[in-house]
Amino acid sequence: MCGRYLITSTPEAMRQLFAYLEQPNFPPRYNVAPTQPIPIVRLHEGQRQFALVRWGLIPAWVKDPKTFSLVLQARSDSVLDKPSFKYAMKRRRCLIPADGFYEWNEDTTPRRPYAVLPKHGGPVAFAGLWESWMGPNGEEMETAAVITTEANKTLYPIHYRMPVVIPPEAFDFWLDCRNVDEHMAAGLLVPAPEDLFEAYEILPAVNRVANDYPDLLKAAKTAGPAANPDGAGSAETAKPPKKRKTDDRQSSLF
Repeated sequence: MCGRYLITSTPEAMRQLFAYLEQPNFPPRYNVAPTQPIPIVRLHEGQRQFALVRWGLIPAWVKDPKTFSLVLQARSDSVLDKPSFKYAMKRRRCLIPADGFYEWNEDTTPRRPYAVLPKHGGPVAFAGLWESWMGPNGEEMETAAVITTEANKTLYPIHYRMPVVIPPEAFDFWLDCRNVDEHMAAGLLVPAPEDLFEAYEILPAVNRVANDYPDLLKAAKTAGPAANPDGAGSAETAKPPKKRKTDDRQSSLF
């Protein structure tokens, strides 16, 4: 999963699905990018809580965030062991509301962006981890990362990783860090069902963080010039992917 996603459901729809007590009012965001504030849902005193945190996890033990690589994603096969994630996996699991995400096919030159959206619409919940970092002068910053796993067959032709999606019936199980240990919770870190998402190629306007509008979701072959301020034309269907090498590194844009 690359470092962009979207949140377009109404605040009412989000609150209905995630059942938190707060009543936040926020506009649709079509191009959420690293280091920006993102909504998460976590448990606080036994209740679901809406909170805004920075996208890019900083573990509590980091002395200087400026020297720590930006961690947008945590791999499902290492969250139980890596120092950056193991405490959060045990004590600070969260849900990250989303209405889809963007992925870039690395087997094409230039890389072609795709929109990956729930087939039946509505928000979904990415599995997430959050942390609270305290600075030497008392400054505090809350941050989060998305947990990823191997892509399902639907998305593998585009990219070999995808975000873990927690189904609504498992929200409580995932969030309950007091009664559900990290090993039990890790059983949810599996690819999404094959019929959950659909993916289609879009124009490269999404590459620019400043672009944040509905036309980013127009398909590449049907979008008009107005939806393509970067001046790139539509592209042909991507070729089948080459065999990819295993990459055990945590994703970082910087």
